[in-house]
Amino acid sequence: MSSEELNNTSAQEPTNAPGRAEMAVEGRAGADVVQGASATLAWGSRSDVGLVRGHNEDSFLVQAPLFAVCDGMGGHAAGEVASSIAVSTIAEKAPASADDVLLGVAVEAANTAVLLGAEQGVGKPGMGCTASCCLIEEGKMAIAHVGDSRIYLLRHGSLVRVTHDHSYVEELVDAGEITADEARVHPSRSIITRALGNDPDMYADHFTLEVATGDRIIICSDGLSSMVEDSEIEDIAVSCVDPQTAADNLVSAALAGGGHDNVTVVVVDVLDDGSSEARRTYRRRWMFGGLLAFVVLLALVTGALALYVRSSWYLGNNNGTVGIYSGVNQSMLGIRLSHLVDTSSVQVSDLPAAIQQSLRKGVAVDSEQAALHTVESYRDQIDADKTDAAITADKAKAKSDSDQDTSDSSQSDASSTSGGE
Repeated sequence: MSSEELNNTSAQEPTNAPGRAEMAVEGRAGADVVQGASATLAWGSRSDVGLVRGHNEDSFLVQAPLFAVCDGMGGHAAGEVASSIAVSTIAEKAPASADDVLLGVAVEAANTAVLLGAEQGVGKPGMGCTASCCLIEEGKMAIAHVGDSRIYLLRHGSLVRVTHDHSYVEELVDAGEITADEARVHPSRSIITRALGNDPDMYADHFTLEVATGDRIIICSDGLSSMVEDSEIEDIAVSCVDPQTAADNLVSAALAGGGHDNVTVVVVDVLDDGSSEARRTYRRRWMFGGLLAFVVLLALVTGALALYVRSSWYLGNNNGTVGIYSGVNQSMLGIRLSHLVDTSSVQVSDLPAAIQQSLRKGVAVDSEQAALHTVESYRDQIDADKTDAAITADKAKAKSDSDQDTSDSSQSDASSTSGGE
């Protein structure tokens, strides 16, 4: 508001003045309330004409995840037109994601729309408004700002103003000529140095902040910040459980402080900054990736095992004879990893004990041809052993016969000698 506009209305009889330190806001004429929630955000808002002015020039936007407050100026039937044009344009032009550059472009488009409206006779020449808006998405808050409406961030019980007023008294504070408390009561506190509707080349401040689960964002017109100190705003914001109660109590405090101006407050709570979903997504991807890796590894191992089994051969005991097997002499999950390919007439019992023991475990060979060759070598060995055994037996028999003949001859000689005597 301009200081002249404020002076023209300050002498009016307060409307619905409570005459006490606290004031109920429910049911007041000219009030507007919007509240709601999504999976990630909860919000509450209230706009009140105040105790002095005859009409409300503030407009606000609650179009989650986009929120805005515009404080109109320009006199009766003009300030509210400018702020209404601004919020409509911001709602139309705002980006779909938390992009502060594009959000700033939307505010600058609103400036053009307000100027065009004045030229076309919508409202009045010279009408204008402030604009403070934010778009909250996945742990980020894009902000675009012009004028002396404000955005605060409450985190872990501490309130921080994140926007910078475009006002004469803010320049004095920046220069160190007055304090922030002195600025609140300075006679030139309503002089705005940048606003929508004044300059076609106006630009918006824009930036992005990180937000976290549990953060509370407050967007307000100067009807709150000029009536209530930041320390009291912090106390109220901390003490309220839900955003609508916070908005109601902040408006009530502004009215109790005098209610000299329209007051609009939008409170947004960050229920989920997206990190939980990101962690869930990461876990799902990790689990899927791990499962996929396991499946691939299992396929590789199975393929390698199958190749190894198909290329392996061994000799084993097949019901007492030597059999030729393809695979390995093992089982997996109750499934034999080999099968009988060929049999032979070679009796295991005819082989040496060491070979019999090896056949029980399986005698590995390089190929089926090698298996056949080994079987033949077993057969040859058996035949050789049998031949050796036969020769040995013949020799033993021949020796036995020779020994018997010698014995018989000796006995005959002995008998002849005895008879001669």
